[in-house]
Amino acid sequence: MEGIPVRHINTAETTPELANSFHIRDVEGMLGGKDMIQELHRHDFFYLLALKKGKGTHEIDFTSYPVGDHSVFFMHPGQVHQLVLKTGSAGYLMQFHGAFYTSLDQASNRLLCKTSHINHYQFSAAKFQKLFAILTSIFQEYTAQQERHQEVIKASMYILFVELLRENNSAAPRKNNLYAQERLDDFLSLLETHIFEHKQVSEYADMLNLSPYQLNAITKATLGKTCSDVINEHIILEAKRSLLATSDQVNQVAWRLGYEDVSYFIRFFKKHTGHSPEAFRHNFR
Repeated sequence: MEGIPVRHINTAETTPELANSFHIRDVEGMLGGKDMIQELHRHDFFYLLALKKGKGTHEIDFTSYPVGDHSVFFMHPGQVHQLVLKTGSAGYLMQFHGAFYTSLDQASNRLLCKTSHINHYQFSAAKFQKLFAILTSIFQEYTAQQERHQEVIKASMYILFVELLRENNSAAPRKNNLYAQERLDDFLSLLETHIFEHKQVSEYADMLNLSPYQLNAITKATLGKTCSDVINEHIILEAKRSLLATSDQVNQVAWRLGYEDVSYFIRFFKKHTGHSPEAFRHNFR
């Protein structure tokens, strides 16, 4: 099985202290006067693309977003995306592993989890300028590497994520209580890691020290869905990722997802998408 192509952080040789953990690039310089056209792939790191000017398309987990001015795209590890970025686009691309940022306190970690599970942010010109100034400061610290620059970068990242969260809350205020939202964030993070082996509500409830009833109540209150619905949606998403980003046979996709009975997997996929796996691959690739 070939699997979905996974990209890793390619850190410049001039930043040995941050090798393979953090990288930020100027988008205009990165493009070098040419369009960027990327095939479907995934990352093993967090990915934040902030565009002061932008044209193109960005497909993240099969949701297509137009690339425009004053926009931010944020992805967590494991997500699949395909990017077309036109020449003339300008901004910053920041890449980092969770271990680089999450050495901070628990509240900081939850902030990263919340903001990275929102893939697209759209700002006004005035609000984006504040965000852009933070990223410029991070870029300067990364380039100059003065004393304790990593600490300054992490502190600036925290402020950046707060600004993203503020924008999201102002666009769509949440009525969910803090406890329910935190447990939901924990649940979604566990799904990313364990969906290949664990597919039962009770298994995730145990990991979170909750009863299945409590976990189900949390997903209903925060997402309006049952816990089983959320698990099934994630299985289907991972199946789509494999079907469109690899040439693996359907039985190989089923086995990777933890299904020994390929026929059952095919029925499950068709029930939730209206297509067989082969038809989905043929129609949407």
